[in-house]
Amino acid sequence: MRVAAVSRRGVADEAHRDLVRGYSCDATDDEQVRSVFKRVADELDPPSLVIFNVGIWDQGGILDISEELFEQAWRTGCLAGFLVGRAAAMSMLNRGSGTIIFSGATGSIRGGAGFSAFASPKFALRAVAQSMARELGPKGIHVAHVILDGMIAQEGAPSESMLQPAAIAETYYQLHRQDRSAWTHEIDLRPSSEKF
Repeated sequence: MRVAAVSRRGVADEAHRDLVRGYSCDATDDEQVRSVFKRVADELDPPSLVIFNVGIWDQGGILDISEELFEQAWRTGCLAGFLVGRAAAMSMLNRGSGTIIFSGATGSIRGGAGFSAFASPKFALRAVAQSMARELGPKGIHVAHVILDGMIAQEGAPSESMLQPAAIAETYYQLHRQDRSAWTHEIDLRPSSEKF
């Protein structure tokens, strides 16, 4: 697969330029999201797989978190997911196929003490993914939500107590390859040592 890696500051990996092309985009800005999807389609091809993995990791008690921080967490974790998901769907509907995967977290299913600014957008993103799956599935677009229940290891740091990036990527790829007769909407991934 040719990969378009998108981040706020862009991604530059000259060693893998033939496989990975970097783009910059603020995913909370609809104009930038639409623009990056157009650039990717023009320079590579319309995407057949889009993975949304954006969020802010902010911890703080309910009495300590400012309105601004709470709203920023929601804009980054939920509104951005809606904007990216909508742009992905628009690019896939004509083809009648494609996969959109949203990365969630433990906060997608339960809010922890001190994590309201993190859990709130994760809960909301899960609802966006469910709604999109029900609407777009009959039109040939597979929408999945993956709950990452645990800390993610840095690349090259083997540890069975943390989620390994390559193992996560393999699961995402298998979701993308699923037969239409047996699509998964939600799956949770965790290290074997994680308590749940």
